[in-house]
Amino acid sequence: MTTAKINTDMLIWVRERSGIAVPEFAQKCGVSEEILTEWESGQRSMTFNKAIRYAEKAHVPFGYLFLSQPPVDNLPIPDLRTIEGQGCHKPSAELLDMIKLMLQRQEWYKEYLKLQLAEPNPIVGRFSVKTGVTAIVRNMRAELGVGEHPDRGKWEDYYRDLVNRIECLGILVMRQSYLGHYTRPLRIEEFRGFAIADDYAPIIFVNHADALGARLFTLIHELCHIWIGQSGISDGSTTAQREEEILCNAVAAEFLVPADELESLWDRGLDSWQANLSTLEAHFHVSTWTLARRALTLSLITQDEYHRYIAARKAAYKDRESSSGGPTYYQTKKAQISNLFSRAVVTEALSGQLLLREASQLLGGIKPGKIANFAKELGV
Repeated sequence: MTTAKINTDMLIWVRERSGIAVPEFAQKCGVSEEILTEWESGQRSMTFNKAIRYAEKAHVPFGYLFLSQPPVDNLPIPDLRTIEGQGCHKPSAELLDMIKLMLQRQEWYKEYLKLQLAEPNPIVGRFSVKTGVTAIVRNMRAELGVGEHPDRGKWEDYYRDLVNRIECLGILVMRQSYLGHYTRPLRIEEFRGFAIADDYAPIIFVNHADALGARLFTLIHELCHIWIGQSGISDGSTTAQREEEILCNAVAAEFLVPADELESLWDRGLDSWQANLSTLEAHFHVSTWTLARRALTLSLITQDEYHRYIAARKAAYKDRESSSGGPTYYQTKKAQISNLFSRAVVTEALSGQLLLREASQLLGGIKPGKIANFAKELGV
């Protein structure tokens, strides 16, 4: 068998970049931990087939194994996350690859719009980080055509309705909990969402690994980033110190739960502050998660009370996830990928203007021969 003359230092780097521990990675490669260690130490040579499998399981191009030194893995958009007041380091391979995929989709859609003679999106960068919360919220509500809160329906319906309204403004909304396959989950501890501002094809990404109730806040937070024309990765921290994050948190909070209205309805005489939530949920039609966060920002509850409540909600969400059934493959893709983007890619592919294999890549791996099936799900 032909031996691959690879750089063993790169073997270690790509595995560590994947975030997969030695025992699990050895299992993925179909070998023992001993053999994996011998490959990485240079004590045992690798065949080309084994090296190709190694690269696939580490989610890197095969050519990486022959590099003399690791490439620099810099985030291509600003990192606005903080942990205890400090910036985050070493982004995961999943986060890096997801942002690269979104940039690839953005570039394609931008060129598509220009070919359609579309004009730049007037919303992107309409305001700045120095603009007041009230002005931004008022303008966002006007453009989206929504009031201070919905009059009826569940908050899950409100979330879907807002996504549709945001897309009607030419802003792509992407929502996923994993990259390509469930074995590459997006960690909520790492980020809750990000925004990529662009004059033609602005993108909002919401990490759907997060609990259902938290996604609504992230959606509006990232929408504010588009409104002020600032790209960035967010963790939704309640103790954010970056100017952009403080503003976007405040806008999301006021957009979803107006301060004056909440304070007038909050009953401080109840035995437990949580007893307020069911009544307020029915009034505002947003999640109790969002209400608890707003109560925190208005000093109606303490940081400790908030974090204990959120921890309990996270645990309940995990139990719900493990016991619930799931949608079909095409329904999942439809929910994950922007409807504006999906319809554009599918239409171009089926008309022969875009190669099916390129469409497959843009749509996250839908097989070229199955794109027509996805088109039916989209109603194209």
